[in-house]
Amino acid sequence: MAKLFGTDGVRGLANSELTPELAFKLGRAGAYILAGQGEKNRVIIGRDTRISGHMLEAALIAGICSVGVDVYQTGIIPTPAIALLTKQFQAAAGVVVSASHNPAEDNGIKFFGAGGCKLDSTLEEQIEALVLNEDFAYPQPLASAVGRLHDIPDAKEWYLEFVCSTISGNLRKFKIVVDCANGAAFEVATAILAELSAEVIPIFNFPDGININAGCGSTHPEALMKKVVEYQADLGFAFDGDADRVLAVDANGKLVDGDQMMVICARHLKNKGQLPLDTVVVTVMSNLGLHQAMQENGIKVLETPVGDRYVLEKLMTSGATFGGEQSGHIIFLEHNTTGDGLLTAVQLLSVLQETGKTLAELASQMQRYPQLLKNVRVRDKAAVMNSSQLAEAIIKAEKQLKGTGRILVRPSGTEPLVRVMAEAKDSNQLKAVVDELVAVVEEIAGKSERS
Repeated sequence: MAKLFGTDGVRGLANSELTPELAFKLGRAGAYILAGQGEKNRVIIGRDTRISGHMLEAALIAGICSVGVDVYQTGIIPTPAIALLTKQFQAAAGVVVSASHNPAEDNGIKFFGAGGCKLDSTLEEQIEALVLNEDFAYPQPLASAVGRLHDIPDAKEWYLEFVCSTISGNLRKFKIVVDCANGAAFEVATAILAELSAEVIPIFNFPDGININAGCGSTHPEALMKKVVEYQADLGFAFDGDADRVLAVDANGKLVDGDQMMVICARHLKNKGQLPLDTVVVTVMSNLGLHQAMQENGIKVLETPVGDRYVLEKLMTSGATFGGEQSGHIIFLEHNTTGDGLLTAVQLLSVLQETGKTLAELASQMQRYPQLLKNVRVRDKAAVMNSSQLAEAIIKAEKQLKGTGRILVRPSGTEPLVRVMAEAKDSNQLKAVVDELVAVVEEIAGKSERS
């Protein structure tokens, strides 16, 4: 069986790759490992708006309760709220049923450990080993020892109060368009910004179970870009399906990505003396322009592999408290232990409020290198990545750039894709280099499928 855990939990086609049977096994094994091997404890569980969420959540709950662990259920709620509630309730674990930015037919299961942090690879491997071990004898508590199911009816209100408490004052001066991606933020995003007195225009906030991320959200911000201009708003925000990431749009309808938001927030924090070690943590996907902007402002940059879990690990080991990804997963460790789209939006608005500058003005602090990313769908990511043909093609491409850019070819941690990314000053050269590498990846993938 293929490895279950990717860079952000277990994902797959719901009811085909990610089945109720697998969800039950993950719930049982996860509760056994994380809740003290069968001792009574709490697990917090939430989900996004996917139609398969009820089915998989029910199976997870059955698995957790079967080993004598209680479940506290929040219903539809952003992923970062589960991280916070796990810590607040002193629970053994938190679980989210969501495939984040993936299409509706996919779903996923991701765990948080005690304290609200995503699991390290060792714990994931322990859970996975138990899931795959058909002979393991789990405890079988009876009668009153079976785990119970409880509701947390005020979970959204608690999360709202928390996010609002992270800034002072109000956001009355702002008119904001909010793309909720028909996902987990469809109610709470509007509620939080309205609570802070902003004028809010929500779009894509009527989920039907199958329209999550469909032509909307952080992976498809085009509609938001048009609406911000149409409504003459100050800015807009686009969340993904579980609201752990966010992208922004300025008043001119121009996209502002995670790199630019990190530059804005890091510079502001440094100016206030609130950026520990004058350091930020980013992934290898961050634009070269971010590195230049940070260097110009005396801010040190630490790099990690792709995934906000790696950003968090580096933050915790380095002593830094701020970092994230170009995709909009941004961690304010002072406030939360995972990427939090709504928290990020509110923090960014606070910078605009305190500086009196527009988002466009602040985003101009970073000059982006032209960057091109293409995804190639493959069956065997390992065969492609381990190919000597690909290694030789990358060396050739790097020579073509002559030190004026960079290349990154990596497997997706959540989808059957190989991502080919390059940056260069010359956009024509950039396209040629990426097209050549994509052709090589497709050729290798074709050979692998035929063999």
